[in-house]
Order: sequence, then structure tokens, then C-alpha cells
Amino acid sequence: MALPISPFTLDETVVKAFQTEGVTIVRGAFTDWIEPLRTGLAATMAAPSPLERSYRPEGSAPFFQDLCNWQRIPQFRDFVENSPAAQVAAQLMESHEVRFFHDHELVKEPGTTLVTPWHQDSPYYCVTGDKTLSLWIPLDPVDKAHCLECVAGSHLWGVTHRPRRFDGSRLYENDTMPEMPDIDANRAAYTIRSWDLTPGDAIAFDFRMIHGAPATTGNTQSRRVFSARWVGDNARFANRGGKGSPPFPHVSLQDGDLLDGPDFPLIYKSAS
Repeated sequence: MALPISPFTLDETVVKAFQTEGVTIVRGAFTDWIEPLRTGLAATMAAPSPLERSYRPEGSAPFFQDLCNWQRIPQFRDFVENSPAAQVAAQLMESHEVRFFHDHELVKEPGTTLVTPWHQDSPYYCVTGDKTLSLWIPLDPVDKAHCLECVAGSHLWGVTHRPRRFDGSRLYENDTMPEMPDIDANRAAYTIRSWDLTPGDAIAFDFRMIHGAPATTGNTQSRRVFSARWVGDNARFANRGGKGSPPFPHVSLQDGDLLDGPDFPLIYKSAS
């Protein structure tokens, strides 16, 4: 277990926002890590992993995605083990322990027409638990018009909506989960959070949060993002039949086991 080097304390209002809305903004926590993450992302794009999934519809700039690179990219490993991220996650989740779940690299080049549809991450992930957190860390300035959007409070609705692939097909055949509501057709009915972001900032949100991201057709620069996913106390393995994202096919944990092992290292543990 590697403990973060420097103490990092969040304002209580930031923690309260995460606890009540399931999403908050963490300003300036990762400024010193942006250049290393940019270097790691460049190495990842130059030599993607087998999990790389990129999309380039006709007439669109590409949308690059890759997953689970922290063990092979030194800058990502350093971030996981030594940045304030685990301490941030512990405070926001109000958790005694924090394990790293996985990394996700997302790059929408200027002119990408693909919209990331409204979805929850929880039905894709091989984990269950009430203490979960993604840190969406932009490596470029992001204005509110092109920022990730989150439906505040949706993590507490008690509903898991049907997960679908980018092509619209069901991830799991014959599932009985309800369809995602049409958020865009009724935006005024929801509290939707998004921000203007500077590199070093992060959006923190619960795995159960309904969220999406716009196209970058109006952008003049890339929207490079390093997303780090974390779990807290009592997180358990959920067998998704190899269809989750990421699939973790080599993990031998059984359904309901405590999430543990070299893929999910314990990074932070409180003294009390």
C-alpha cells in the first residue's frame, strides 16, 4: 500500500455537495500532475492497450478511449499511488479505506460529432457498493458548453437503468432494467451540473450518477481526460458475465467477494 505523500484537505462544502448531489467540483487538486498525465496519455495513444476503443463516424474527428493502463504506464501508476487522489476520494466518500478500481483515458478531438449518451457507470462495472467515485480530470481547459454533465441527486434515485453500447444495443440480453429517461427532452425537470474547468480541476461523481458529455464540434482544441475510478469501504465484486467495461476476464473473484487483489490495490487507509 502506498500512502499519498502530501496531506490534502477538502472544504466541508465540497464534501457535503458530493454526499447530497453525488457530484462536485474539486478545484486545483491535481495541477502538479497534469504534465505527467499528458505524457502518460501520449504514450497510451502511441501504443494502446488491447482494451482500446476508438470511434470515428463518417465526417467526424476521432474519439479515443482506452482502459486499465495504470500498471504499464509509469506516469499513471505514479498518479494512482502518490497523488492526492486517494485522499480526495476518502474524504468525498467518507470512507476509511480507498482502493483503486481502474483508469479510463478519453480524448475527443476538435470536431468530434459523437455525444456520450446519458448513462450510469454502475451497471457496466464489476463492483457494487455505496462508496464509489470517479475523478474526471481534464488535461486541457474545458468550457461549460463542452463539459461533462451530471444529473444531481440521481445516485440516490434507487434505479439502475439499462446499459447500452455506443451503437445503442443492449449490453445484457433480456435484462429487466428500465430505460434511461430522455433527459435532453426535459432538461428543465432536472438539476444538471457542469462547470468551466482548468487543468488541475476534477469533477468527482458517484458510479450511480446519470451523466453524459457533449460533442466537440465547436471546440478548437482536444478534450483530453484522465478518469480515475475509486471504491471505498465494503466494495464487492459483481460478476457481469465478462460483458462489463472493463471486463477483467482474468480476475478470479466470485460474485459478492470483497474487491481485492493486485488489480484493485489498497491506496489509502485512515489511521482511525
